[in-house]
Amino acid sequence: MLSEGTIIALATPQGSGAIGIIRLSGPQAFEKTKLFFKPKGALAWDEIKPNQTLLGNFKMGATLIDEVLVTPFKGPHSYTGEDVIELSCHGSPYILQKVISCFLDEGIAPAKAGEFTLRAYLNKKMDLSQAEAVSDLIASESEEAHRIAIQQMRGGFSKGMEELRQQLIQFKALIELELDFSEEEVNFADKSKLESLLNQLEKEIHLLKDSFAYGNVIKKGVPVAIAGKPNVGKSSLLNALFNEEKAIVSAIAGTTRDTIEDTLIIEGVQFRFIDTAGLRETADVIESIGVAKAKEKVTQARVLLYLYDKATSVTELVSEIDSLYHENLNLILIQNKTDLEPIGLDETFKNELIQKLNPKIKLVSLGISTKVIDSLDPLKKQLLQTVQMLGNNDGLIVNNSRHFHALKHALQAVKNVKTGLQNNLPGDLLSIDLKEAIEHIGSITGVIDTDHDVLGTIFSQFCIGK
Repeated sequence: MLSEGTIIALATPQGSGAIGIIRLSGPQAFEKTKLFFKPKGALAWDEIKPNQTLLGNFKMGATLIDEVLVTPFKGPHSYTGEDVIELSCHGSPYILQKVISCFLDEGIAPAKAGEFTLRAYLNKKMDLSQAEAVSDLIASESEEAHRIAIQQMRGGFSKGMEELRQQLIQFKALIELELDFSEEEVNFADKSKLESLLNQLEKEIHLLKDSFAYGNVIKKGVPVAIAGKPNVGKSSLLNALFNEEKAIVSAIAGTTRDTIEDTLIIEGVQFRFIDTAGLRETADVIESIGVAKAKEKVTQARVLLYLYDKATSVTELVSEIDSLYHENLNLILIQNKTDLEPIGLDETFKNELIQKLNPKIKLVSLGISTKVIDSLDPLKKQLLQTVQMLGNNDGLIVNNSRHFHALKHALQAVKNVKTGLQNNLPGDLLSIDLKEAIEHIGSITGVIDTDHDVLGTIFSQFCIGK
């Protein structure tokens, strides 16, 4: 997917704006820019120093196209490691296209998606996990997603992976050293120490793998389904959370027939709230489709806000909740309309409900009134606590499915080595599993040679110009 020579692309979004930035990278970036850009003043191109921004005119022959700013970066001290030019033009789509066309007519190739960052990776300006973090940083929509992407882009994750890989390499070296001296029956590796090291490696990889549960939902937004019987206040809760009329609220049961989704950021964490149709048996064909879709959305959610009021029997509520629950679901049981209760949250009703639910269900319970905005504060706090429990978010976070699968395979390989060590398998067999674990860890940062098809898949997901 890598073009040869010099490439060009618009680095800012399409459409009109105050400015548009065009980026070139490659051996002809400076030479071709000289053909069109004339710096203001007496400064000649040979006098221009890298990393300085210059004001001048961009001309096609005698025709002035725009007054632009040009910033040259001399390789290897640039984003891609090559000679790079960035032109800041006025944001007219006509101007931007005209400038790009001038370079294309001179044989400069249009950049493919992610090609600038791919060149940065191939020129060792960053490793593969850092390159992927660039894409995550661009796509980040919340403070926490931004924090994780920045941590990975600055190499914190890469350093952790490399430390793991080096430990595995040292372990493998000891095993293979014994193989070289097998006839002399020399033991270089204390088996108990090796087993202790394997236990530590297994624990570290396990923690990283498990952090994906947290990192993935932070990256994409935590899916939160709002479900319950008709007229318990699901749409009212959605409207209260967003402080606007997202959904129609009516005393008529079955008003919501389709799912309504929107995102809300609470203290830096993005949540994707999904209001669903009221759960009940119905002869209405359209409403029954909505009920089926509601149940499907719950299967995709990590958090379920199940609303109830005391108009429904405990037995019926228990049956409904049991049918919705799945292994990855965190349940927040909510008694709504507490403002209508003289005692507020009915602890007796709540306890009876909890006692009859399947004990394997992870849940918390609270009471709210969608008419009393302050009563939603405990719910928001609980949502944040629930997300924090999804993974170890104090250390390194895995938010990339490719990294997750690599860690999963590495963990299995380490377990195989551990089992082999306990069963006194020969060192050459242990070394095979160790080599596999090292390769899986190395594939995350690209230390191990990465298949070009894999690179193509990774960088094709980037926007053009990055």
